[in-house]
Amino acid sequence: MNDMTPASPTPAAKPKPRPRPQVMKLTEAAAARVTELTQRADSEIVGLRVGIKNGGCAGQSYTVEYAHEIRPTDEVVEDRGVKILVDPKAVLFLLGTEMDYKADKMQAQFIFNNPNQVSACGCGESVQLTAAKV
Repeated sequence: MNDMTPASPTPAAKPKPRPRPQVMKLTEAAAARVTELTQRADSEIVGLRVGIKNGGCAGQSYTVEYAHEIRPTDEVVEDRGVKILVDPKAVLFLLGTEMDYKADKMQAQFIFNNPNQVSACGCGESVQLTAAKV
């Protein structure tokens, strides 16, 4: 007796997921400042959390705050020995951003060199961002 049952098709191998791009990178100056801030914080922190909030002349502004815990939805960026946690709502707006730190006689601040930035207000406090095209 012949078995006329067709052979079951071999399942196609799943393609390997492509590597995820790193959301942000840090300059040496930014990494040094993050290290300094984490070492002198009043309580234990795991890094800095970076995000975006609505408001300001141009519509949005960057946020930087101490992170006391890693949330399950955080995008964790480890660069130059420090940890930056990116708010999941900000990931597409920050993709490809370089975080720098500049200090002069008048001010000291983190600077975001963001390819997704469309414009900024005159005072420098807010920006207009568009989502990255991936």
